[in-house]
Amino acid sequence: MTLFVIQDCSLLIRTSGLLPAADLRELRDRIAACGGNVLFHHFFETPLRPTFDNPDYRNDFAVWAKLYLDDRVLAERLGILDPYSYLSLDELRNMVLGLIDERLKELTLVPRARPGDEFFFQEATTVVFDTGERIRHPRELAPAIRGMTNGSIYYHFLEARRRSPAGKDDFSSWLMGDGKKYERHIHALASIDLFFHSLAHLRADLLRALSNMESPG
Repeated sequence: MTLFVIQDCSLLIRTSGLLPAADLRELRDRIAACGGNVLFHHFFETPLRPTFDNPDYRNDFAVWAKLYLDDRVLAERLGILDPYSYLSLDELRNMVLGLIDERLKELTLVPRARPGDEFFFQEATTVVFDTGERIRHPRELAPAIRGMTNGSIYYHFLEARRRSPAGKDDFSSWLMGDGKKYERHIHALASIDLFFHSLAHLRADLLRALSNMESPG
């Protein structure tokens, strides 16, 4: 097998140029108009942000609906969306808009945030760098993951699924280089919940999936 090159990454976050949203209707209009990078950031990149530590919901729109619009109903509906289950960002966008439209029809008043609590739309550039560390054999994979940064976990297991044409994480793709020898472990990796856990929980799931690497089956 080829060496597994351990990469790390961090986010360079910037404002999107969109006006902030002060109420639910403005949020709806901004989401309809925002670029894909903005939608991606507020749904996919939240686990990598240190300020987004194990919240009730895993995307920024659901969190804002709960905390600043005081709309727990909408927060629950947005919060259960798994962005990895959609084939494209446009499909995800349409689902979000549909949920907001449905909620607007149910409300007699459009909920509004207090001044200073508006939703600010952001986007990010992912900066990737080589850690200099290499994995030479599958039995070294679990110990390496145990010592990886959150950035490496995110890059190789979450971000990789958007990057890879096959939609696979980097660990599975590497293990597949040894034929069917580690098929059981690849299947276990594929069964991990991608979105509804923090990176700390995700690391624990990865270690369980890759247990007993010396006894592939």
